[in-house]
Formats: sequence, structure tokens, C-alpha cells
Amino acid sequence: MKLQVNTLLALYSVLDFAADPQRHIPASEIADRYGVSAHHLAKVLAELARAGVVESVRGVGGGYRFSANARRLTLMDVIQLFEDISSPRREAEDTAADRAIDTVLAEVDQMARATFSSITVATMLRLVEREAGSR
Repeated sequence: MKLQVNTLLALYSVLDFAADPQRHIPASEIADRYGVSAHHLAKVLAELARAGVVESVRGVGGGYRFSANARRLTLMDVIQLFEDISSPRREAEDTAADRAIDTVLAEVDQMARATFSSITVATMLRLVEREAGSR
């Protein structure tokens, strides 16, 4: 499963917000960190806000902050906001080999979905912290 740029930006943003859930972080700060335009990121953040993952606060000292439950929100919850997670059928000839390959690819996608569904934001924060400490 290959994730689109918007999906990755959403995951990065969610982890940034969840790492300091009381702080309001400006979109421009996150956009600068990941080398994208604030306008592009604002579209991603708007989708996260519609889903209740973050909340937007306008004005001085405003920005976005994490509003979900890090122990319940999974990576798949975020991914499915931006991705069509159904297993697409490949355009191929209808041979036994094609069907066998499709079966394997569908199984790989199912394993990826199951893995993303089992990893919470809280688990990812611990992994990020561990990776930061190892450098």
C-alpha cells in the first residue's frame, strides 16, 4: 500500500499535534517542517478538523490542536480519510496467473489494513520518542 502525499502529511501532522495536545500549532509551522505550502497543508488540516481529529482556533495564539483520543485513534482512522482503502482490481488478462497474483496482492493489502488498524497514535508517539532518543 503506497500512501499519497496528503495522507502522509495528515499522519505527520497528527503526530505533531498529539505530541503536545494542549498547544495550538500554526499550520505554517508544520508546513515549514515538512517543506510544503501552508495552503496545501490547510486543505489536509481542514479534513482532519471535519473528522474531529484536530480543532482549529483562529486569531492570535491560534492554530490547530489535537482533539482526538490518542489511545483510540488508529493510523487507519487517519489513512481512510484520504485514501480509497478498497483493494483495486488490476487491469490484466484473466489468466490463472493473473488471478493468483490478484489474490496475493489483495492479501497483502488486507494485512496492511489490519496493521494500520492495530497501531494507535499513542503507540506511534512512543515509537517516535524511541527513534528520537536513538539518534
